[in-house]
Amino acid sequence: MIMWFANFFIAASATMIMPFLSLYIETFGNFSESYVQRWAGFVFAATFVTAFFISPLWGRFGDKNGYKKILLITGTGIAISIFLMGYVTSVGQLFFLRLFMGAVTGFIPTSLALISAQTPKEIAGRTLGTLQMGNVSGSLFGPLLGGMLADAVGFQYTFVLTSTVILLATLLVAVGVKEVRPTEESLKLKKYTRKEVIVHIFHNPVLLTIIFISFLIQVGNFSIQPLLALYVTELSSSSNIAFLAGLAFSATGFGNLLFTRQWGKLGDQNGHERILMILMIAAAILFIPQALVTDLWQLVLCRFIFGMAVGGIIPCMTAYIRQVAPLSMQGEVLGYNQSFKFLGNVIGPITGGIISGFFGISSVFFVTSGLFLLGAVILWMSVVRQSEKSQHHAA
Repeated sequence: MIMWFANFFIAASATMIMPFLSLYIETFGNFSESYVQRWAGFVFAATFVTAFFISPLWGRFGDKNGYKKILLITGTGIAISIFLMGYVTSVGQLFFLRLFMGAVTGFIPTSLALISAQTPKEIAGRTLGTLQMGNVSGSLFGPLLGGMLADAVGFQYTFVLTSTVILLATLLVAVGVKEVRPTEESLKLKKYTRKEVIVHIFHNPVLLTIIFISFLIQVGNFSIQPLLALYVTELSSSSNIAFLAGLAFSATGFGNLLFTRQWGKLGDQNGHERILMILMIAAAILFIPQALVTDLWQLVLCRFIFGMAVGGIIPCMTAYIRQVAPLSMQGEVLGYNQSFKFLGNVIGPITGGIISGFFGISSVFFVTSGLFLLGAVILWMSVVRQSEKSQHHAA
């Protein structure tokens, strides 16, 4: 429960700035609209760019020295960076702090590695699914909490309050989470160099594909996210566009919350790669109706149903990594997986903006559907290839 609570606020911290980022930048000076929009994109993406390079290093450090230490370091680092954001006086300072925040954003993959390493493989999917609900909930309510706090207490106190809660969550981890360190016998297990970890990933076709799918999922999800407000404008004449866009975005998260744990349980019973293929195909199909809706309630319903499917993808991927990666490299492999998710967070909005600029917002849904279907096909081919490889070795 403590890790769920901590993951909720860490995930929320990554997205809470979204509703008022442009408004906050405007307080630093008399800037043009294009300047504010450009720097809002740079500032938002900065965290994910740095995190792309740093996440595997945190994972490797955790494999060697214990995951709890990384949770405390990164949790404290995130709290400090968010606290200081409330006192910056220029866009450059805000950009630098977002870069620093990316450097210490190893909390979530490390928490997954910690829980995964101490959970029996038979129930790994169910347990990780529960933990993932904390991440999803945080990402879902982060923008909502950020916007509400900014309206209620102002920008500065929003950062201060958020950092305080994250620091408290980190202290709870320090006091309430006990890490079971490896026994003397397990300490004698082979330690892997960075090169050996990468070779292990490339020699396991399904594992490599799953890491690539992490990238595709984030590209798909983030390609439409910045465009939702504009899409809602096309579907509704209401004056509360920001609220309605938030409703459309949150619908996916609510679908996640309802079914994430159940998909993880099914993966435990039937094989995580099989469930993952089913979910990828379902997500590809469920993206298409979103491009064809003619009313806002239809979009909200479609995104809710889509959320039911996509919510099981991440716990199934994490549980599969738990099964195929040796214990002494799990943190680093999860770090690489998280890195490609962060890369998708950066490329997704850029891709969506380019596609919608040429072909319209509806086309983004079709392209994203194709990406999910491509991921399912590649995963199926990888599973077949690995099965043939196993049969060949057995013969």
